[in-house]
Amino acid sequence: MRDFALEVFFSRWEFAAKYNLAASDCESMTLTELLTLASPEDRAQFEAVSLGYTQTFGAPALREEIADTYDTVGPEQLLCCAGAEEAIYLAMRVLLQPDDHVIVVTPNYQAAETVPLSICQVTGVPLDIDRRWDLDVELLRDALRSNTKLISINFPNNPTGKIIPRATFDAIVDMCRRRGIWLFSDEVYRLLERDPVQRLPQVVDVYERGISLNVMSKAYGLPGLRIGWLACKDRAKLVQFERYKHFLSICNAAPSEMLARIALKAKDKLLHRNRRIIRENLAVLSAFFADYARLFDWREPDGGCIGFIRYKGAEGVEEFTRRLVEEAGVLFLPSSVYRSELGAVPVDCLRVGFGRSHVAAAVAELRAWLERNCRRQSTRE
Repeated sequence: MRDFALEVFFSRWEFAAKYNLAASDCESMTLTELLTLASPEDRAQFEAVSLGYTQTFGAPALREEIADTYDTVGPEQLLCCAGAEEAIYLAMRVLLQPDDHVIVVTPNYQAAETVPLSICQVTGVPLDIDRRWDLDVELLRDALRSNTKLISINFPNNPTGKIIPRATFDAIVDMCRRRGIWLFSDEVYRLLERDPVQRLPQVVDVYERGISLNVMSKAYGLPGLRIGWLACKDRAKLVQFERYKHFLSICNAAPSEMLARIALKAKDKLLHRNRRIIRENLAVLSAFFADYARLFDWREPDGGCIGFIRYKGAEGVEEFTRRLVEEAGVLFLPSSVYRSELGAVPVDCLRVGFGRSHVAAAVAELRAWLERNCRRQSTRE
């Protein structure tokens, strides 16, 4: 498999930049802050947790809490993983064979295409930037082959924040049901919709061959726990996933499982906090982008805490993002990070993150840097 471009980029800049305006997660919290949300009983259980091995499927009590986030899923239909990445990897390795075919909606989290591509043939179906990142379901239908085994979707989308209409979602489910195709749905940004009316069902709740992926990292803002999960109603397939996990993480960290359980019990408070931060940051960003409309094509994303927007400056997005982080310490993700082997991705876009509390300070630094550069440009002219 080719290098994971996003992780290579972040390895260079994520902890070196002063302000990460490309972050894909919501504002995190300290261990002390999270434990203030715990009941006395859960706090005592955390302090007494054994540092031995845990169950490969995940602690039963944690799976009970995760099951409560679905409409029709029980604890026995869940497998906990080391974040979302392990879940993607093991699911693709178990589900796919060399003579299979996969369809992936692009742009997407790179693992969604790179892992299947290491196994079988993959076709990309792009979201259309000129139609507000719309998905043409007929393009998806045209990409079907007799050996199509799986379709991979991600809404709210990474990196665009797009949420497809419910009618389009239902059409995809119907398409898969008619052919017995697995529908793998990355739902890590669900619950961060601008308008709850746009919220899509979780695939596992509405389709018997649907597999839902989620994680504590994004909407809940707790990536350091490294707790993700797959929800799948095919018990035999879930057991195969679990057996593959034996060759990867084997099991999750016991303290992380307990902390994830505490967080999910307080999920309404966490989501309320993170949605408030996003609202405030979107107001800041909208004001900034309105002032610099000549440089940025800003359209507020439907959901999630990231967006993928056009940069219109003459030097191009790659040079702009390089200079910005080197000279001002403000980090955006350039289009090159989302290069796809399945088709063209717009080369003039950047990813902006707005889930963290430092966005206002980052935008102030960005504004000051742009104004300094404008003054220098005027002096040269």
